[in-house]
Amino acid sequence: MDNNDFDQPAPAAVSPSLEFALRLARAQATLVRRLDQVLGGYHGISFGDFMLLHYLNRAPGGRLRRVDLAERQGLTASGVTRTLLPLEKIGLVERQQDPRDARVAYAAITATGRELLGNAVVVAEQISKELLRNCPRDQFAALSDALGLIAGMNASNS
Repeated sequence: MDNNDFDQPAPAAVSPSLEFALRLARAQATLVRRLDQVLGGYHGISFGDFMLLHYLNRAPGGRLRRVDLAERQGLTASGVTRTLLPLEKIGLVERQQDPRDARVAYAAITATGRELLGNAVVVAEQISKELLRNCPRDQFAALSDALGLIAGMNASNS
């Protein structure tokens, strides 16, 4: 037997809140990895691209200021700009200037973006159901509310 087997300290106890945070992070990584794989294979977009299109589609007029889009995605404004560039190049989103204030720019979903999103939603729904198949359906609302509280989300920014 190796002496190192006896020299290791016992693992520290983990609080329920830390355990939840660790499991949440792992679940999020699993979800994103799977959705990236499938959405990329079928539609050529990442899950981050899908979320961006989703938020734009839900916004009034199909457009949001970049700073609002960044807040919804948990990114910086420059991170959103980097994400938007390839989507603009392939015609899924477009830039729109505010006619009253040239300093304000919007990201807007295009008709092509709406069509792709409509098709991608079907795939994302299927993968989400597959990943959540073992979770009790009667707990979805409570879990969704808890996750919304963690993320600082409400009805206007979900």
